[in-house]
Order: sequence, then structure tokens, then C-alpha cells
Amino acid sequence: MRERKKQRTRAMLIDAGVELCNRQGFDHTTVDQIAAIADVSPRTFSRYFATKDAIALALIDEILGVAAVELARQPTDISHFEALRRSYVSIANAAKVAPAGGLSADRLMCIMRIIVSSTTLRQVAVEYRGSVIDAVLAERMGVTLDDRRLKMVSALWGSIVMTALTDVVDQTADFDKLGIDDVVAHLELTFAEFAAEVARVRLPV
Repeated sequence: MRERKKQRTRAMLIDAGVELCNRQGFDHTTVDQIAAIADVSPRTFSRYFATKDAIALALIDEILGVAAVELARQPTDISHFEALRRSYVSIANAAKVAPAGGLSADRLMCIMRIIVSSTTLRQVAVEYRGSVIDAVLAERMGVTLDDRRLKMVSALWGSIVMTALTDVVDQTADFDKLGIDDVVAHLELTFAEFAAEVARVRLPV
């Protein structure tokens, strides 16, 4: 029962953070505000999250947890980047028909809106290494979690995703008018451009 109460409190803090960050932006949201919305003290907040950034990372983890499941389902005879692309597209498609309590399209768009609302948070998202999806990727690549190639693939994929999201925001004045399909379209375009550039690379002889 105590563990369930902890999980409920943690979920309440995350939801409060989502509500505030979605309404006023990540940079303008404070720990005290999140605690007040969740009806807990700032000290209680600190027991669950060390900083406000930790709330944002928890939201990113929410997506990465689903992504890891999708990545594990991808065939091994395709490139790691293609496997990641398929995984994220699958997440988007599944979100459109997600059951209650799942990662819905509204929730997914809300998380993305929060991430792109802050320049600092965009950088944090790019540099963040989700241990869950990295673990699946490491197994797929046959390497350990400290392998350079894993770090490279993970960093490049994070840049592809963030470039796509930033592109969406830069081309649309009102994020609220965007839908999942718009984000997927930009991700597909960004990935195609990345693949084209990689295809031009020639190793020195």
C-alpha cells in the first residue's frame, strides 16, 4: 500500500508538471508551483525529483519506455537507425488509438510541446541517454552500454528527433494546431535527409 501511495504521488507530481509546463512553458514553471498544484510541500517534491529537470526527464522516459518495447520488436536484418525510425513511427500510430491510461496522442503531443518550449530543455533532451532504450539498442548491436558506437547511434538519433521537432515548431506559429501525423511527416523527412547525407559518405582510401 505504501508503494502504491508513492507511485500515486509521483504520478500526481508529473501530471501537475505537465499541466503547468503545457500552460506556461517549462522555463516559467517552478518547483513550488508544481508542488502546489499537486497539493504537496516542496520538501515532498524533492523526495521524488531532485530538480524540475527531473520531471522533464520522467516525461521523456515515458516515451522511451514505449520506444524500447517497439525497438525490441524490430527485425535484426535492418539498420539500427531504420529500426529506431520504425519504432518511433509505431509509437505515433499507436498513440492515435491508445486505450485509457496509455500514451495517447494528446499526451504525446503535450510532452513534445513542453520539450520544445525551452531551449535548455531541447539540449537536455538531445544529450539525455535513456537507459531503457539504450539497453535494447546495445543488445541489438551486440555491445555494452559504454560502447562508443552505441553512444554515437544514440546521440545521432536524438539529434534527428530533435531536429524534426524543432523544424515543426519553426514552421508552425501555433503548436496546438499540429497533430501526430504532422510530427511523423517531419520525422520521416528529417530521417530521409539524414540517410541521404550518410549515403554520400566515402571512407578515405
